[in-house]
Amino acid sequence: MNLTLLKSKIHRATVTEANLYYEGSITIDKDLMDAADLLPYEQVHIFNLTNGERFITYVIEGDRGSGVICTNGAAAHCARKGDCLIIVAFLSIENEKVNTYKPKLVYVDQDNKRVDAELIDKKLVKILG
Repeated sequence: MNLTLLKSKIHRATVTEANLYYEGSITIDKDLMDAADLLPYEQVHIFNLTNGERFITYVIEGDRGSGVICTNGAAAHCARKGDCLIIVAFLSIENEKVNTYKPKLVYVDQDNKRVDAELIDKKLVKILG
């Protein structure tokens, strides 16, 4: 039997651009794709923290180091410039491998640059205190 688990997460990415007149998808900085183990054309689920929208699309590779998070086509109606997103991908894994499996979790700042998860956790502890 297989279970569906979280494969990758980019947490709190900021939309840098929304391009309504492009074929669908989301363009993601190649550095973030690599860190999250995402591939071009891979299906991703997008959770928009700003407006509550949830949608599914696929990844297009963006320029490395650019910080780009660009919603394209119909997705541009669901996430606009400045919106805060969680981007996730899932995988199917054999039951026997579940206990040793670890997803790729990527935390970013407002410029979509990677930050240490421990810093995020400490900040949340201070906020939630």
